[in-house]
Amino acid sequence: MALKGDNVVVSSMHLEKLLSMKGGKGESSYANNSQAQAKHAMSMLHLLKESLDRVELISTPAEADNMIPFVVADLGCSCGSNTIYIIDVIIKHMIKRYEALGYQPPEFSAFFSDLPSNDFNTLFQLLPPLANYGGSMEECLAKDNHRSYFAAGVPGSFYRRLFPARSIDVFHSAFSLHWLSEVPESVLDKRSNAYNKGRVFIHGANESTANAYKKQFQTNLAVFLRSRSQEMKRGGSMFLVCLGRTSMDPTDQGGAGLLFGTHFQDAWDDLVQERLIASEKRDNFNIPVYAPSLQDFKEVVEADGSFAINKLEVFKGGSPLVVNRPDDMSEVGRALATSCRSVAGVLVDAHIGDKLSEELFLRVEHRGTSHAEELLEQLQFFHIVASLSFA
Repeated sequence: MALKGDNVVVSSMHLEKLLSMKGGKGESSYANNSQAQAKHAMSMLHLLKESLDRVELISTPAEADNMIPFVVADLGCSCGSNTIYIIDVIIKHMIKRYEALGYQPPEFSAFFSDLPSNDFNTLFQLLPPLANYGGSMEECLAKDNHRSYFAAGVPGSFYRRLFPARSIDVFHSAFSLHWLSEVPESVLDKRSNAYNKGRVFIHGANESTANAYKKQFQTNLAVFLRSRSQEMKRGGSMFLVCLGRTSMDPTDQGGAGLLFGTHFQDAWDDLVQERLIASEKRDNFNIPVYAPSLQDFKEVVEADGSFAINKLEVFKGGSPLVVNRPDDMSEVGRALATSCRSVAGVLVDAHIGDKLSEELFLRVEHRGTSHAEELLEQLQFFHIVASLSFA
């Protein structure tokens, strides 16, 4: 089953070659529309540090030749500055832990990993220069606007192996695991009870559609955990954040449902009603996102058995919209459109082409402007936060 655009055909199998946040540094780019994610991440720093405190440390020999690097990997790093900030927080916290125990901090390596379609060029342009490692760790840390770690990019899906066995001390992944590896085939199959006719997201869909998405999410998460269990060092820790929901009903996708299942959905319906696209074109497009419940997530972790659950909770993250003037309805509408476009624009462009994509997001903006007050009151994200230790 394929999603057919004007000039591009995107099969579910090859979604990972296309899916990415909007690259570059333009108005609708992820780099310029990820302030909400930054705010949500900062509100969870205390939970991240609690997870880091569970990493088992070993005394490092003073001789540099015998040093074993401490390795951190951020999975689903995207192309903005948020990932760089988080890596910096992790490494500085671990250095403090080493020093508190009287150990000499080792050298640090950070891997930034995302799909091959990610805009790594923009990301690496944001990286501060490497501090001179000819001196001590203290001298490196004293250098303003320099990083105290070696950095590398690792393109590939985190739904498979990415690193050598027993090579990573800390895994971090935020706002990524709700993205599925593919839209379930049954959701795009007209002969299936799970066919999501008339919708571009599962919010408000039928039970069969929701169950297909749930099964895909749990299958993906199981593969993710199995891969990380092979790559993580003994005593390592993993901190995961993804969209979640408070309802037990999987067709109620909470904030994600309001983002993709209302005004975004209505904009697609507008294109159909105006005969700019056929209804089948709309029906063959589905956002590959699933916001799990706490139970959905817990079932997979416990079934895998490789990780001990230190913390697993639903955390209120707030609104994805960044608005300077909440009383300006047009700004709220633009914020909704750019938020949708920064995370789903690449998929929309591939499915209906650039020109129709522009028309679609203009309609999202107009609808958002008309419902500005409702959006500011109701559009709230909840996140699943998981701190796991390698058992």
